[in-house]
Amino acid sequence: MNVTFACPRCEQTSRAEVSHDSPALACAHCGLQLARPDDAYDEGRLVRCLACPSTDLFVRKDFPQRLGAAIVVAGFAASCVTWYLYQKELTFAVLAATALVDVVLYRLVGDAVVCYRCGAQYRQLPGTERQAGFDLATHERYRQQAARLAQRSAAGGDAVGH
Repeated sequence: MNVTFACPRCEQTSRAEVSHDSPALACAHCGLQLARPDDAYDEGRLVRCLACPSTDLFVRKDFPQRLGAAIVVAGFAASCVTWYLYQKELTFAVLAATALVDVVLYRLVGDAVVCYRCGAQYRQLPGTERQAGFDLATHERYRQQAARLAQRSAAGGDAVGH
């Protein structure tokens, strides 16, 4: 499996190839070795992040969201032009082609498992169909926690500087 993660020491984005029996996850920049937790896998399925202590993971399509949104916006814009030019059949053809491109990409693109806490991404991972999908409440919990920690760090930094 391929893992993309932010190193906790150097904060650089690193990519590593690991297997179920790899003893550690190594940062390509600073060489930090993150030991694989013993409970990282359950029946061959990843249940715990290898880069942080989180057990909250979700599966999503491994496709750039901005590119997907750009395809939809381009299809919508093209259909608006054809509609303005009174080309009703061409308008619906453009919308149908946009939907077809979306379906084909959905079928072709693989899945990635992502950690809510640190954002580590796991690709080429077997058993992703048994992973849970994105949950907004869990995402919001981690987002709020990160915001509170950043606020606390900023307040602590101001107090030390004065």
